[in-house]
Amino acid sequence: MNRSSQTFFTGLHTGVPPTYEMLKEEHEVAVLGAPQGSGPVMSTVVNIRSETVVPDHIVWSLFNTLFFNPFCLGFVAFAYSVKSRDRKMVGDVIGAQSYASTAKCLNIWALVLSLLVILGVIISAIIITVVRLSQN
Repeated sequence: MNRSSQTFFTGLHTGVPPTYEMLKEEHEVAVLGAPQGSGPVMSTVVNIRSETVVPDHIVWSLFNTLFFNPFCLGFVAFAYSVKSRDRKMVGDVIGAQSYASTAKCLNIWALVLSLLVILGVIISAIIITVVRLSQN
């Protein structure tokens, strides 16, 4: 160990253990170094291109295609979702947003119509069951 490293660890007072504040100040001086000259200050500007996030609703469209597909709306929504993803990969944000909006609208209609059909089947089953039980 050389003389400068010994003074760093032992502090200014020999024989007395250094306090936390003294060690912190010495560490800051060692890390930062001596004060720098007052030269010209230069700055760097980095322009980061912010990418607009365009949801393509492809998972929702696939779900509607496989499970709720009245009038093939789920399949058409899936086609528009794929077109939206393709436009996004090319960099056409406006086209991707347009296709995504159409896919979202078709997915909503497919979901609403499917839920209405399911609700109609449940209500019909309940009515048929009640009519049969009342006849007996």
